[in-house]
Amino acid sequence: MDDTILSVTPMLESIIVSHSMDTSQTDQPSLPISPKMQRPDSSEPQHQGGVSDADGRLSGEAQEDHGYREQKISTKSSTVRIDSDGLSWPQPGTRARRDATPDEAQARLERLQQAVKTILECIGEDPDREGLLGTPERYAKAMLFSTKGYEENVQLLVNDAVFHEDHGGLVIVKDIDVYSLCEHHLIPFKGKVQTHSSALNARNTNNSQIHIGYIPKGRVIGLSKLARIAKMFSRRLQVQERLTRQVATMVEEILTPLGCGVVMEASHLCIEMRGVENIGASTTTTCMLGSMLTCQRTGDEFLKLLERR
Repeated sequence: MDDTILSVTPMLESIIVSHSMDTSQTDQPSLPISPKMQRPDSSEPQHQGGVSDADGRLSGEAQEDHGYREQKISTKSSTVRIDSDGLSWPQPGTRARRDATPDEAQARLERLQQAVKTILECIGEDPDREGLLGTPERYAKAMLFSTKGYEENVQLLVNDAVFHEDHGGLVIVKDIDVYSLCEHHLIPFKGKVQTHSSALNARNTNNSQIHIGYIPKGRVIGLSKLARIAKMFSRRLQVQERLTRQVATMVEEILTPLGCGVVMEASHLCIEMRGVENIGASTTTTCMLGSMLTCQRTGDEFLKLLERR
């Protein structure tokens, strides 16, 4: 994969407005790379109203209490996303899977194999015929690989690759190849790239791609780490909107940059193979934070640079 790095001096005319949000966690992360990643102590007020989705978004009265308004724009993420053991947005079974003994891991694999065998029986197939004898095991291992992002430790992933550097322009890594599974149908994202201009409409690839850009505030991250962050979140059951937001939020929390933007273009086999069966449909999602959101010139510059080849 080729990473294209573009550095330019954007028009940073906006004042970055950050909303101070309380978090519902009390653990202290051990990754000392960003003040934003420090959790408040337990004496600080907690969120009210619970959480509505896998990203920790607040719902109901909690949105009103913490400054969420339809007519207002929040330029910062609302909660710290990294737990004290390095997991990001862990699900109920994440730690059990990560901490499993060899015997427990084998038992998990066998349960998954049996589930696949049941599926084969339910669709009218014979799981004991020659061509399908090894399918349950192969599928189980493939599924565990495709979802290994749940148990990856972002502290180990970043591995102290954050450096002090006085660079005031955009840093962009483009064309990061990722594959993910739609959580609604367990069918892969297939993908197309770059639909920002008509000149790029004819350029297709066979996989999803993510483009990440940020404006440093005294610190930069190893370029390969941006790709690793994107792949970590893609190796989960996902929807494209959440995947885009999670990558942007994680970059923001690791670096606390002046601004951060993520663009993802993909097509989904759940649209092409079933349902409407629309071959060639593509989806573009973006997440802009900080000056990428508050300064139109900066955001436009980022998007325009993605068109350059």
